[in-house]
Amino acid sequence: MSDRLANGSGNTEAPLADIDAATKRLMAALDALESSVERRREADRDENELASRIQALGADRSRLADELDGSLVKTRKLERANREIAEKLDAAIGSIRAVLDGGDSR
Repeated sequence: MSDRLANGSGNTEAPLADIDAATKRLMAALDALESSVERRREADRDENELASRIQALGADRSRLADELDGSLVKTRKLERANREIAEKLDAAIGSIRAVLDGGDSR
């Protein structure tokens, strides 16, 4: 065997076939790696987009909560004013009735 390698009469087709097969496996592995990297990049982009949307929703939620709090304060003020006006109207109606009833007794 060492004689064949020394004088160059060995079969070179088998090692070339092995190299071709290894090259094909390497190329397939590199293609798979490239595809995997691209999928990961896309997943990262999707994740970043989702994080941005979640942040925007959080900001909207905070803004809406502030608006709701403001609306509740306004509602309570209006309810209080409404009660005060109703009490004043009841008092005014009572005074008018008292005057009208006093005028009837004359």
